[in-house]
Amino acid sequence: MTRLLPILLFPLLAAFPAEPGQPKLIDAHVHYNGNPDFLPKFTAKLIAADGQALLIAAPKDIPDVRKFMAANPNRLFGLGQMSLDDPQALQLVDDFHNTGFRGLGELTGPQYSFDDRRYWPIYERAEKYRMIIMFHTGIVNRRNFAEPMNVSSDRMRVSTLDLIARRFPKLTIIGAHLGNPDYAWAAEIGRWNPNLFFDVSGSTLYKKQADLAFFKTIFWWDNVVSPHTPKTDISAFEKLVFGSDVFGDNLDEFDRELDLYRKLLQACGVSPTSQEKIFAGTLWRVLNPKP
Repeated sequence: MTRLLPILLFPLLAAFPAEPGQPKLIDAHVHYNGNPDFLPKFTAKLIAADGQALLIAAPKDIPDVRKFMAANPNRLFGLGQMSLDDPQALQLVDDFHNTGFRGLGELTGPQYSFDDRRYWPIYERAEKYRMIIMFHTGIVNRRNFAEPMNVSSDRMRVSTLDLIARRFPKLTIIGAHLGNPDYAWAAEIGRWNPNLFFDVSGSTLYKKQADLAFFKTIFWWDNVVSPHTPKTDISAFEKLVFGSDVFGDNLDEFDRELDLYRKLLQACGVSPTSQEKIFAGTLWRVLNPKP
């Protein structure tokens, strides 16, 4: 499957209309685990795909990541990895901004719900810098079953992003994993919040690959005229952006997610124009705002 992917996917991407200078692909969700060998390997994959990516990196990795980004301009854009509960959280937001990172992510494992007022100063600071914030939403993995953990998926329900999106309208928010399994909640709050988008990385497209048309019932409001739906001619599926959730240096996941996204959008009859936005156009406009 992986070897066939460039044949099947990239010609399709090439057919999409795009703004001058826009790449064919922007991956919103890539984890850097501190292995410097990963950066050139992943960048080679991006070059082959005419792609860019948002790279999630911890403060300790800023020097290496920043150096690599400077040597490979317009390929990687940093998202600062941090805990909302860090006593130095506001300073970290400043530090990430000052180093040229474009946002924060993937925020996960909070001690309170994402929309708790204790976190509002962090969001306010990020909004000041017009940052992107990526939140983990929905079920979260558990790697060490014998270790006690103060981690709750309930604190990361996708519905908690509704208040954040409304209270901080100049933030661009990405909900990773489409709220798995609260897909309907994700879509509904996305419907009313133009600054809120989602990726479908993780287990969802594996779980739903035999019934991908299911997502037409989640993103249902195309061509619906109603006082209960925002007036727009934008496809409901344009609430999605592409995200691979590559972590642990597993580059095969990039190829698998591309293939699954392509199958999802084909199964749901999403137009080439909307696919262009999902694969690149939406994030391109966020990263390159017009004056």
